[in-house]
Amino acid sequence: MSSPTQRARRNRRPRSFRCLNCHLDVPADAPGTAHRNHCPTCLWSRHVDHIPGDRAAGCGARMEPIAITARRDGEWLLIHRCVQCDELHRNRIAGDDNAVILFELAVRPLARSPFPLAQLVRL
Repeated sequence: MSSPTQRARRNRRPRSFRCLNCHLDVPADAPGTAHRNHCPTCLWSRHVDHIPGDRAAGCGARMEPIAITARRDGEWLLIHRCVQCDELHRNRIAGDDNAVILFELAVRPLARSPFPLAQLVRL
């Protein structure tokens, strides 16, 4: 078991972090989410959580943004895949996330169709 001091140190939130992908300094506070864990510029993340905000994952590798999904209420979530262990995580988008990259992820299934779209015209 960890001591109260170790838990407090682990749970203390840094004011910023450095993106492992684009190397920009990212403020820890984000509009729309209580636990920022991805870069608003490139949307890459770091594998630090098992449960949002717990900072208990030991992997620490980069997590690539691979898709967008939406909750029933319409809120968008990023899907990240760890480049080391392939674990998938859902993360709430933040108000300052790069809208261009978000839309690129959202239309990716249309741009990379698994079947020839021209065949739909024949139906």
